[in-house]
Amino acid sequence: MNNAKKYLIILLVILAIGLIGSSMYTVQEDEYAAVLQFGKIVRVDNTAGLKMKVPFIQSVTYIPKSIQMYDTAASDVITQDKKSMICDNYILWKVTDPVRFTQTLSASRSMAEDRAGVAAYNATKNIISSMSQDQIIESRGERLTALITNDANANMGSYGMEILKVEIKALDLPEDNKAAVYERMISERNNIAASYEAEGRAEAQKIRNETDRQVAVMIAEAKKEAAILEAEGEQEYMQILADAYSSREKAEFYNYMRGLDALRDSLKGSGSKTILLDRDSELAKVLYGEG
Repeated sequence: MNNAKKYLIILLVILAIGLIGSSMYTVQEDEYAAVLQFGKIVRVDNTAGLKMKVPFIQSVTYIPKSIQMYDTAASDVITQDKKSMICDNYILWKVTDPVRFTQTLSASRSMAEDRAGVAAYNATKNIISSMSQDQIIESRGERLTALITNDANANMGSYGMEILKVEIKALDLPEDNKAAVYERMISERNNIAASYEAEGRAEAQKIRNETDRQVAVMIAEAKKEAAILEAEGEQEYMQILADAYSSREKAEFYNYMRGLDALRDSLKGSGSKTILLDRDSELAKVLYGEG
């Protein structure tokens, strides 16, 4: 009888431990915990720690709270100008509504990744099919990523999740037409460079022509100013001569002074000097005292 009681107590202890264990669960920092009862969500715990639930009746489903990454398979896409390209993406996504996420996708990460992958592929196909191959090559980077991400994220809210980014790892040409496309791109870039060079030459010639015109105007103005100054000087000289010969006395004195100046200039320098003069010259008159 004592053994029977002992076994019963042990059984009750085991049951109690199992009951307590089944009523407790732990939530980590990077996850949500959705508590379900008969398939319906009772509550969602979004804080970390030890939690309690009704044993055997309620179950717990864990949902990632952190940003998730899903690497998709490379796929072929067709551009607007019917060129084939190979696109390889990865997706960054997160759960924004754990209740809706659980209701629509059964809180399954694989189902969420499948849904995100389909959305990303459709968005990539839609965006690339609306652009020519040249436009796509020029838009590679943040602009193309933003266009695809916005398109892919259009209906993700209905699943309680959000696609943060559809990042293009590789967007390349099929091997069979790489060379032709690259040669065409090089030719186009060379044409653009030649156009810029021609525009530069035309602009340089325009600047040279304008500079030559300005120089010609400046020279003409300088010559005009010089001519004016020369005319004014000539006028002033003629006025001085007119003043000098305005009377007989002034004219004789002026001729006398000019004769002295000429004599002085002729006697400059070393050695003996011989001067041959006309009897009627002003200088002869000075020497003979006839002036």
